[in-house]
Amino acid sequence: TTLYTNLRFNFIRDIEPVATISRGMGVVVVHPSVSAKSVSDLIASAKVNPGKLTVASAGVGSNPHMFWELFKSMAGVDMQHVPYRGAAPALTDLLGGQVQVMFASMSSSIEHVRAGKLRAVAVTGAMRADVLPDIPTIGESVPGYESTVWWAIGAPKNTPAEIINKLNREINRGLADPGMKARIAELGDTAFASSPADFAKLIAEDTGKWAKVIRTTGIKAE
Repeated sequence: TTLYTNLRFNFIRDIEPVATISRGMGVVVVHPSVSAKSVSDLIASAKVNPGKLTVASAGVGSNPHMFWELFKSMAGVDMQHVPYRGAAPALTDLLGGQVQVMFASMSSSIEHVRAGKLRAVAVTGAMRADVLPDIPTIGESVPGYESTVWWAIGAPKNTPAEIINKLNREINRGLADPGMKARIAELGDTAFASSPADFAKLIAEDTGKWAKVIRTTGIKAE
């Protein structure tokens, strides 16, 4: 199952996993005019007023949209999805109060949260974010919820194992550097080293997880 009907490659079939680089989570932010201070408040408000709250995304099939769709199905709520052509215009309208909620990236929204222009309700990872330690995870209110993104490196299928393993060792050595870890943390993410086998397992797990969301919702990327 895929968002795209005309893909010419299969990620699992055609890509050799080399190494992961970093992992990031999203943050659920609301306009200050929204009364919800927690995930429970947001769920309660959505259930009292189904389809009334507006949730912005960077477009159909984008990370914010997928994170929202998983939350919607697990929490049993309905809000009006407003897709934009990119995260920047979505965030601009959220700041202006034209929309009320967004599952935003940490890097794009954290300064607005710190400035009081947006309120952080929860983060989407399994653990609380180091940069927002007082903000709970969605999973603390909706058990089992976790949505993260990761960045990694792959090679063409059938690349010799010795090349894959050498690349993996060098990448992991770089990720162990304190300066590299700090720079990744500044971007709101976490350095994420792995073996090729662990990376392959992650690909399989996430492919199954998000394929289920795509099948359930019937969404297609625009």
